[in-house]
Amino acid sequence: MNQYLSWGAGPRASQYLIVAAKVNAALNGKYSPDIEDVQAVATPILRHRIVRNYKAEADGVTVESLIDRLK
Repeated sequence: MNQYLSWGAGPRASQYLIVAAKVNAALNGKYSPDIEDVQAVATPILRHRIVRNYKAEADGVTVESLIDRLK
């Protein structure tokens, strides 16, 4: 990951992941979130918080593919 990232997600991104996972769980009728809820909201939350470096752009690596590797 470090070879493709110029800037990663910060503390607010993790806070939003938690809140969004709770909302996703509630919308799906669950009382508490689990890893599937975090994975479901990871791409929309992290997409604009991760900045690729030049090597990632040259290799054709997208932000979405980097997030998928994290899941």
